[in-house]
Amino acid sequence: MHQESLSMKMSKQFPLNALRVFEAAARLGSFTRAGEELGMTQTAVSYQIKLIEESVGEPLFLRRPRQVTLTEVGQRLAPKVTEAFELLLEAVTSARTDADTALFIHSTPTFASQWLARNIGTFQIAHPHISVRLATADKVIDFGKEAADIAIRYGDGNWPGLTCHPLMRVEFTPMLSPALAETIGGVHEPRDLLKLRIIDPNDPWWEQWFRAAGVENPELAGRPASRLGAQAFEARAAVAGQGVAILTPDFYSDDVALGRLYQPFDLRCNDSHDYWLVYPHARRNAPKIRAFRDWILGELNPSLSQF
Repeated sequence: MHQESLSMKMSKQFPLNALRVFEAAARLGSFTRAGEELGMTQTAVSYQIKLIEESVGEPLFLRRPRQVTLTEVGQRLAPKVTEAFELLLEAVTSARTDADTALFIHSTPTFASQWLARNIGTFQIAHPHISVRLATADKVIDFGKEAADIAIRYGDGNWPGLTCHPLMRVEFTPMLSPALAETIGGVHEPRDLLKLRIIDPNDPWWEQWFRAAGVENPELAGRPASRLGAQAFEARAAVAGQGVAILTPDFYSDDVALGRLYQPFDLRCNDSHDYWLVYPHARRNAPKIRAFRDWILGELNPSLSQF
């Protein structure tokens, strides 16, 4: 309440529009030229000057035929008003520049760690004037409440009010370390996986994959739960030999190449949920959003990069 009353009091004491007119008239030495600069009639300019003089309690101009000159009070006030408007302009320009050059991306943790963090450098090289800020969480953010320009979501692409571009098809399959597989003499058929610790047996991907592999009743419900919060963490646990994780193999080609993980079966599944790039439809033409959209679609989905 105090802040609101102070703001209202300042608004009454300092009529900003009248100050703007005073600054122009003092700088140009003419009510007529001030009106031309501000798109106002000379009568309107005179009215605003009268308002500021009433607020100050002293005349600010000496009116003469075809000429106005500042009074002593006006001469003291004019440079301070000019400086104040320059500070306001600088603040607004700075805020606009920050809005244009800072790109706030919200992403799922796994996509951020396994793809975006490894590739974002090429975007920044191509667009050095855009600074990228990244936040990660599994929750679906509300663009009206969160400070985010774009988001990378996992889902079915049905988000009203948002422009949505498919980025990556999400397929999943069991993966484990070769050393762990050797502890049971190798993994030869899908049911062999049940001889090992299953990392997060409550993950619905497991039921779907075992069903597709022809394994009925894998009895996952009775196993110790191990919810690690993100696929990337489950992958690290699998690399460490802590169990079998069900992962998106496209994210772990480096681990496969280095012999830290392997995919024992060719079977991959998809639950109709994929990765999508999304942003508010109303902001689709913002330069920084267009730049990131064209870059990431060119990297992951070239057929969509020009749309």
